[in-house]
Amino acid sequence: MIDETRLKRIRWRCRRGMLENDLILSRFVERCGERLTEDDIANLDELLHMTDNALWDLLSGRDEAVDPRLAAFAARIARAMTPNQEPKDVR
Repeated sequence: MIDETRLKRIRWRCRRGMLENDLILSRFVERCGERLTEDDIANLDELLHMTDNALWDLLSGRDEAVDPRLAAFAARIARAMTPNQEPKDVR
């Protein structure tokens, strides 16, 4: 379980220049942030180092990550944004 201070830092880092990325990442962290593991945080950190356009292409399904870990994590983020998807089901 992640502590509140670290979660706040992650939320701040999820703020992006591209509104679509900002909304997707912020909502993901809001829904799933408290259950993020160290591996999840490392994957999210790698995504947050991407440019906005590259990140959007990955999150929107226009492109697929070469790294299977990032591809799986991006798919997890997308599933979390599916209407009526319960946060507990997003794994």
